[in-house]
Amino acid sequence: MKFRALSAALAVAALALPVTGFGVEPQLDIPSFNHLRGIATDSVDVTLDGFLMRLARKFAASEAGKDAHDEALTLLQDIKSVRVRNFTFDSDNAYSKADIDSVRQQLKAPGWSSLVQVHRREGNEDVDVYVCLENDKVKGLAVIASEPREFTIVNIVGSIDLDKISMLEGEFGIPKMHEQDE
Repeated sequence: MKFRALSAALAVAALALPVTGFGVEPQLDIPSFNHLRGIATDSVDVTLDGFLMRLARKFAASEAGKDAHDEALTLLQDIKSVRVRNFTFDSDNAYSKADIDSVRQQLKAPGWSSLVQVHRREGNEDVDVYVCLENDKVKGLAVIASEPREFTIVNIVGSIDLDKISMLEGEFGIPKMHEQDE
């Protein structure tokens, strides 16, 4: 999935975060999508929370000493969970938009604010980025990216420094948000 515009839009949107004070749950109810596993050419299902999140922090700590790893460890300290669902298909429209719209509906709840919405008619690509805010602090992040043959849903729960979130690109099944120019 092409996310070139997403990383630039995230940086700009982070500067304009709205202020809310609602007590909303930043963890989304993401379906298992079991009905899609049999028809998908590739699927990724990552859930890091509890013990696995502590293990990820411990691994990052063991790699400390490199600037990027030190910053990643700092970022992970306040993250409670990372969940990623990605499905790739060999034909267009193999999944129903209703499959991902059930997740999008949850992002209309008070406390969730849209940061970025990128919609490309050519290629039928959509990328939506939301943050869950409570008392001026980011408590959750959600990314829903879809195109005819692929979709990705990412939900990160915890106190998140949006300036540092790009360090998770390519980690824990989170797709890279920008690609190298060829």
